[in-house]
Amino acid sequence: MAVGPCELIIARFPGNQFKGEIVPALASLVEAGTIRIIDLLFAIKDDKGEMAIVELKDIDGDGTIDLVEVVEISGAIGPEDVDAASELIEPNSSALLILFEHTWAAELAQAFRNAAGEVVYMERIPAAAVEEAITAATA
Repeated sequence: MAVGPCELIIARFPGNQFKGEIVPALASLVEAGTIRIIDLLFAIKDDKGEMAIVELKDIDGDGTIDLVEVVEISGAIGPEDVDAASELIEPNSSALLILFEHTWAAELAQAFRNAAGEVVYMERIPAAAVEEAITAATA
């Protein structure tokens, strides 16, 4: 089975300003075959700095996402990832941890492997830097 590159993203939301449009945006990417979500956790730090970890689940199969508190972290996102997220967020904030596969790149990744090739460098360029470069190039 061809597998594309995988990525862990930790997105923080100061003041617990998590908005409802994130879940539909993720669902759209999954439905389009752009990404495959391997694991997803939501971390909430209260005003005293205590962390609660919840998973987003469709418990009754009706398409409504429910938050379920995680007692033991046992998925692909491990305790060390949650510890890293805890260090990155302030009290009264939250973080979304998403481990996903870039399924759009699976065929290309398999072609690299078939040719005994390997990616020796990869860097994520922030969107703001790309936008700035495009603006400068077109000015």
